[in-house]
Amino acid sequence: MSEAAGGKRRGADAPLQVFLVAAEPSGDRLGAALMRGLMAETEGAVRFSGIGGSAMAAEGLESLFPIEGIAVMGIAEVLPRLRTLLRKMRETAPGFGLRVSERARPKAGPHTAFVHYVAPSVWAWRPKRAEMMAKHTDHLLALLPFEPPYFQRVGLSCDFVGHPVLEAVAEVDPADRRFRAEIGVAPEAPLLIALPGSRAGEVRRLAPLFGQALAALTQRRPGLRVIVPAAENVVDLVRAETASWPSPPVILDPRDLSFREAEQRKLRAMAAADAALAASGTVSLELAAMRTPMAIAYRTNALTAAIVRRLIKIDTATLVNLVSETRHVPEFLQENFKPAEVAAALDALLDPASELRVLQAEASAETMRRLGEGDVAPSRRAAKSVLSAIARKRAALAG
Repeated sequence: MSEAAGGKRRGADAPLQVFLVAAEPSGDRLGAALMRGLMAETEGAVRFSGIGGSAMAAEGLESLFPIEGIAVMGIAEVLPRLRTLLRKMRETAPGFGLRVSERARPKAGPHTAFVHYVAPSVWAWRPKRAEMMAKHTDHLLALLPFEPPYFQRVGLSCDFVGHPVLEAVAEVDPADRRFRAEIGVAPEAPLLIALPGSRAGEVRRLAPLFGQALAALTQRRPGLRVIVPAAENVVDLVRAETASWPSPPVILDPRDLSFREAEQRKLRAMAAADAALAASGTVSLELAAMRTPMAIAYRTNALTAAIVRRLIKIDTATLVNLVSETRHVPEFLQENFKPAEVAAALDALLDPASELRVLQAEASAETMRRLGEGDVAPSRRAAKSVLSAIARKRAALAG
């Protein structure tokens, strides 16, 4: 998640001052893209400060402290690190006095606009968060096209700016299958890409389950080949957890590549694959962009799952299903992960003539269309939206 506070009163020739906060890797990447967009839209007349990671540092941000170790997922995973998280939140105050809009607003000048990027998933759970955000935020940037009305109805300005996955995939042709030759996979061999997550906890939980499903699938497809793009922080763990898989996977190690090069290689692997088994998350949109048929599987800590079940308001965890308003991506979540059923779904997806594969292809294409494929780049749309919010803030004060 990335937050930006900009619009501090300045002279006509003074650069715009923008303070950004990104607390985990996806927010760091969003923040970096927003920085590039703002630099382009202002022709360089902008200065940045705040908290971010390596992606934002590459755009010129000097972070107040590193974000590594802050990102955690799930209630049970948060509890052991609560003291560290609270301490690091407090440490963001020096220099500007904000971590979130609620704490920063009393300390900021009246010309400062508080912009939150991205919109919280109030359509999935905790809808009251929309009202809470409206009290402390001037403007909101949404990644999904159906999100703005949830916030506009409580008086919070919100723009759909498009999903950043569209920029990430822009340079990769979904029809390019040449990566198969680079990893020694014959054109006719069934190739599956497995994506068991980027966090150590996810890999430990999901890799053994994926292995069970692949064992069942290999009985149906004896020539199956498997490729696993590993996140930099879990490469060795992925190797260890996949060593017992029935078909030894090709592990893509990103440690000798830049972040951009590693992401492009992962997308090329997706394009080359015939189907995918993936953890729940944004990866489903990447697969949809590459037109790779997919099944989604996930299992989290039992405590986290029990609490989330009581709060959740939707019947699917997959963004492709949500955006396309279909349910053509099969899901196998928690106790519903049954290896034989997962294998059957993947087998159907590997068949070019199967109804499931045809329907999912239509859903993926519709998802990309609704996210803004072929339109202005999301980073530029986000930058324009931020600048508009700042302009409205100034106009309201001037009037």
